[in-house]
Amino acid sequence: MQAETSRARRVAPEERPVTTAKDPSAPIRGLWCATLTPVDRAGRFDAPRLVDHLHFLFEHGVAGAALFGTTGEGPSFSAAERMAGLDAVLARGISADRLCAATGAASWTDTIEVSRHAIHAGVRRCLVLPPFYYSDLHEDWVFACYADLVDTLGSAGIQVYLYHIPRYTGVSISAKLLERLAAAFPKHIAGVKDSGADWTHTRSLLEHAPQLAILVGHEPHLPQAMRAGAAGTICGVANVDPGLVRHLLAKEVSRDEVERIERFVATLFEFPFIAAFKAMKAAQVRDAAWCAVRRPLAPLGRDQQKALAAAMEGAGFGPLVHARR
Repeated sequence: MQAETSRARRVAPEERPVTTAKDPSAPIRGLWCATLTPVDRAGRFDAPRLVDHLHFLFEHGVAGAALFGTTGEGPSFSAAERMAGLDAVLARGISADRLCAATGAASWTDTIEVSRHAIHAGVRRCLVLPPFYYSDLHEDWVFACYADLVDTLGSAGIQVYLYHIPRYTGVSISAKLLERLAAAFPKHIAGVKDSGADWTHTRSLLEHAPQLAILVGHEPHLPQAMRAGAAGTICGVANVDPGLVRHLLAKEVSRDEVERIERFVATLFEFPFIAAFKAMKAAQVRDAAWCAVRRPLAPLGRDQQKALAAAMEGAGFGPLVHARR
């Protein structure tokens, strides 16, 4: 597979994953993107650029997008900013059935508020972090928080995707917890996004909750996860090369393709990954404004951008750090 063709080729309708069927409650399946969030130099949300980016993703085989997740710098935005951002995207014509709202916050009150707003706006899929900051919580209390969310918003039709990303939260979504929540709230616990990059944990989730949509965030694990029954992915690499990830969802994936995504991820994580993604996007669309990040993050400097381009060139991904043709 050539990086340039996987990035540039638009996907024919018959090749596109059908996951939503215009139903904002349908389970997430196939290729979804944890989208970047463009901001201006002052850190203000840039809706027109995001909508342009979403159209690019959809034209290249991405079924849907999660807004304001980790890759989208969501924890750096206030509840009010995230709600206004979702409204702005919907007002510009993006369909609610192609979106998932990342609604988690350190304050559980904010989590409920942002989730309620998303549902009322028509986006029923909510990607929800566990309560964090106090990371030594007993699992019963994590269960109680998710139960509170469903009790509050279940009648409004919320579809909860638990978000396992212990590197940042310090809180694990264990297979036992997932199994308990799925049994207690079968109509509202829809799945989990597993961004732990631990195959043993992913396999445990798949074994304990095969009826749910298990979505893999660590792209190199996708082929084995799909063989084990995973529903698909919500991932960051799709921001810059949807085709690179789409090939990993196929029934047959070559060892070369697995090694290719492993090489891409390893090269990317030599740099601050969000700033690196944004620098790559800026190069692809010849728009330096894409380099801006939200505080407390910092954009890549010129020397870092040159080093990123050189590293990607050396790893065989040169076309991803140059303007699209």
